[in-house]
Amino acid sequence: MMALRGSPTYISLRWRLFCGLRRQIGLLMLLLHAMNMVGGQIRYSIPEEMKKGSVIGNVAQDLGLDLKRLHSGRARIVTGENVHYTELKTDKGILVVNERIDREQLCGDITPCSFSFEVILENPMELHRITVEVLDINDHAPVFPNKDKPISFEISESAVVGVQFPLQNYVLSPNDNFILKQHANPDGSKYVEMVLQKPLDREQRPHLSLKLIAVDGGTPQRSGTVNIDVTVLDANDNAPVFNQSVYKASVMENTMRGTNIITVNATDADSGSNGVIVYSLSKMKGSAADIFSIDENTGTISVSGQIDYEKDRKYEVRVEARDQGGLTGTSKVVLDVIDVNDNAPVINIMSLSSSLSEDSRPGTTIAILNVKDADSEKNGQIKCSIDGKHPFKIESSLTNYYNLVSDQHFDRESVSEYNITITATDFGTPPLCSSTKLHLKISDVNDNAPFFDKSSYSAQITENNSPGISIFAVSARDSDWNQNARISYLLEDTQVSGSPVSTYVSLNSETGVLSAVRSFDYEQIKQLQLVVKAQDGGSPPLSSNVTVKILIQDQNDNPPQVLYPVQTGGSLVAEMVPRSADVGYLVTKVVAVDVDSGQNAWLSYKLQKATDRALFEVGLQNGEIRTIRQVTDKDAVKQRLTVIVEDNGQPSRSATVIVNVAVADSFPEVLSEFTDFTQDKEYNDNLTFYLVLALAVVSFLFITCLVVIISVKIYRWRQSRILCHSNLPVIPYYPPRYSDTLGTGTLQHVYNYEVCRTTDSRKSDCKFGRAGSQNVLIMDPSSTGTMQRMQSETSILDETRLSFRGEKLETSGKYFCHRIRKKTEPLTSGVDDLFKFKPFLTFALLINIQ
Repeated sequence: MMALRGSPTYISLRWRLFCGLRRQIGLLMLLLHAMNMVGGQIRYSIPEEMKKGSVIGNVAQDLGLDLKRLHSGRARIVTGENVHYTELKTDKGILVVNERIDREQLCGDITPCSFSFEVILENPMELHRITVEVLDINDHAPVFPNKDKPISFEISESAVVGVQFPLQNYVLSPNDNFILKQHANPDGSKYVEMVLQKPLDREQRPHLSLKLIAVDGGTPQRSGTVNIDVTVLDANDNAPVFNQSVYKASVMENTMRGTNIITVNATDADSGSNGVIVYSLSKMKGSAADIFSIDENTGTISVSGQIDYEKDRKYEVRVEARDQGGLTGTSKVVLDVIDVNDNAPVINIMSLSSSLSEDSRPGTTIAILNVKDADSEKNGQIKCSIDGKHPFKIESSLTNYYNLVSDQHFDRESVSEYNITITATDFGTPPLCSSTKLHLKISDVNDNAPFFDKSSYSAQITENNSPGISIFAVSARDSDWNQNARISYLLEDTQVSGSPVSTYVSLNSETGVLSAVRSFDYEQIKQLQLVVKAQDGGSPPLSSNVTVKILIQDQNDNPPQVLYPVQTGGSLVAEMVPRSADVGYLVTKVVAVDVDSGQNAWLSYKLQKATDRALFEVGLQNGEIRTIRQVTDKDAVKQRLTVIVEDNGQPSRSATVIVNVAVADSFPEVLSEFTDFTQDKEYNDNLTFYLVLALAVVSFLFITCLVVIISVKIYRWRQSRILCHSNLPVIPYYPPRYSDTLGTGTLQHVYNYEVCRTTDSRKSDCKFGRAGSQNVLIMDPSSTGTMQRMQSETSILDETRLSFRGEKLETSGKYFCHRIRKKTEPLTSGVDDLFKFKPFLTFALLINIQ
């Protein structure tokens, strides 16, 4: 059975077909969405008058999205003129009715009736278009404009059969004179006219009362009624007739007010006042009544308002010609509006990222733009471009939507921000354009390590500095920004002379200032080499190292030190010069060093004092002591020279050394003179203090232990007398450092001694020393009086072991010791041997000064 239009079966069948079509469209849109992830388009169809909250469709399912994506992408509806009718439930992914939809109010006579809007998602950006078609339901009954006021017609009784009176879709109540005739417009719309089918006779029936019923095609059908009053006029039996049933004309949308468009013409066969025609416009919809006007006398239609192609592209105007007798003729005027490029493109920014990471890949979407042009055809076609040379490009996504994407990699250190001007231009003549400006900042990524101003640093600091003093500062820079460019300075953990570098210097982590932790001593350490690391605050942090060399500058803080002649406190060193020495004879050489460096270690030697200044001189640079004249017999045997050694520092420091020279040809002569040789004693204040302190301590200990010592000594003396036998003589007690001697032999008592030790002799009687030159006399009061012959030839020292004897000299109060002979040889030969090597032998004379 065929379903009738308007019946429930027909509506159900239509709904099922539409649902099937919607599923096919949904599948197609899902396929398109899979091919292009930047956007999709779906279409729903719903009947009008749905309740608020009714589900239109499952957007998440139809777009292939899950609910988490809708929530994280902050899905929302943007643009569109009728978006208030719908609402997107992101928690359920469905689209629901937000407001009652009246198709007649929304679209009027436009078929099909639909509205569209876009859904946008972020992170990443996606754009989807949704179209909702509103299906008509039979929810309105026909309504007459003035249902309480009947329609009145004044018809001449001479009206010819077949004359038409325009009406809407009506059903006329049964009568003998009028019938309804339906006509169709070219656009498909229909209208109804009431046609006179039987001549009127005013005399028989001056008034006709009819009822007009309007019935719609819905299910159930709805209707409305109105009364029609027909008045039959007298004797004007010819109505005006237009020469064309339809007039057509074109008008530019920018036509000025008052411009004539077209003139219609109608004629009336009557004469006199019944033939006078008046023109008027009727049945004008919308804003046409404000745009067009007609001269009632000439029938010229002119522009009286603003024509806008974007609002109405065609106007249909009914022109009515009425004679004086009330007869009318109608005609239709169709006015086509010609588009003019009078609208520039409009750019709307739908979504914009104000900043972009510099490590973003090419193709990253920065902004989504909606560009529209209200003009048509070429006037409405748009192209978008970017002004200037920028690393961006424009890509088209959906209709009238464009994406601004990156075209290459960014480097914030080169360009930190962009001012982008996007221009939209249509293809009209002349073309119109509009532009918008976008400001984009490039956010920093920690992709640059800090770098120092120099490849290596070198600094100097003078020794004996104050701890904590600043040495110098290192400086590093980072091309990144903000936290990524915040630099911290660190000392690498290295060793300097076996100690951590942090025990020598410290580093300010913020300023890079190196400070001394301790006071430096050039003589201990001459330079420091350390490594400084500059590290930024990025994540992960980047760093770089630089080598820093700190040179310790010397100060003249050390006086010269005399290495030779050796000053041994109570000992005297004497250089022996023969009386036959010529001019320039090398007596000895003063050897000194200075632990400072550079000029501070340059030494000069000067003769400060001398017994005879005319006899000796000192080399300024080498410290050599030489004779400046021939030595004579008149020169004193004992010569005392004071040599001062100065460095070249500022201020200079000095040291003095006393050189004793013996001018003699024989050793006995030297001995006879040097027994009475006195030497100056220099005391140090600090030494005196310590000696006094030590004396007090020793005195206390001595008093405490005196009784014990005497008892022990008496006991040992008694034991020694018991143990002494054979050829060991019984001797009185002596201090353990000394031994008794008995004279033997034929030589004088002063030169001939045998050594006899007691059981208490614990210290060696012999001391061996080496002098700096070949002829040296050494006097040592700390020994028991031992003299040793020193020769440069080591073979002489290895020939025999020497025996020594000592005797207390009552006249001089001194002890001295000298070599006499081998134990098996006569003393005389031993004395002679002492002078065989003159002046090339070295003699040591040790004298105990009491």
